[in-house]
Amino acid sequence: MKDWTLIGSINDIPRRGARCVMTPQGKIAVFRTMEDQVFAIDDQCPHKGGPLSQGIVHGASVTCPLHSWVISLETGKALGADEGSVKTIEVRLDGDRILARIEQAAMAAE
Repeated sequence: MKDWTLIGSINDIPRRGARCVMTPQGKIAVFRTMEDQVFAIDDQCPHKGGPLSQGIVHGASVTCPLHSWVISLETGKALGADEGSVKTIEVRLDGDRILARIEQAAMAAE
């Protein structure tokens, strides 16, 4: 059953940065844009599995550090001529707290 789970504070993530959270389904990357929007997606690029959390955030997109694929943080889809997608995770802000819709289980922040 999916429920809203506290995964951190927006203050823990620098603007245009990310942090990783371990979930029962694997590692997700939680991003903060320059405009303080928050997004969460699987941390593996659909191209070669690069760590998206280590990519460059620009607007509502992230560029994979391995081969420069650009992934939409809103849809999880590769942009431009590239094809592929990653799973998006629904998130919302409650004050400074970041809540995500994930399966209930023990989680550990990295």
